[in-house]
Amino acid sequence: MADEMRNVSDEEAKEFHAMFSQAFTVYVGVAVVAHILAWAWRPWIPGDEGFGAALIEGANAVTAAVQSIAPIAA
Repeated sequence: MADEMRNVSDEEAKEFHAMFSQAFTVYVGVAVVAHILAWAWRPWIPGDEGFGAALIEGANAVTAAVQSIAPIAA
């Protein structure tokens, strides 16, 4: 009875499974790379000083980078 309800052949099912598996693998690969890049940019587990110190360090790094590009007269 289950065979009567099926609208795809075994070949079509195998083809769909292969395409789905390949797309899923690519999707997971992109997600892993994105998480690694996000961790390298801004780790989501803070150091001993906590998130506040990490935020201040980031702001200081950005300020130093901007000042090296366009020095601000003091």
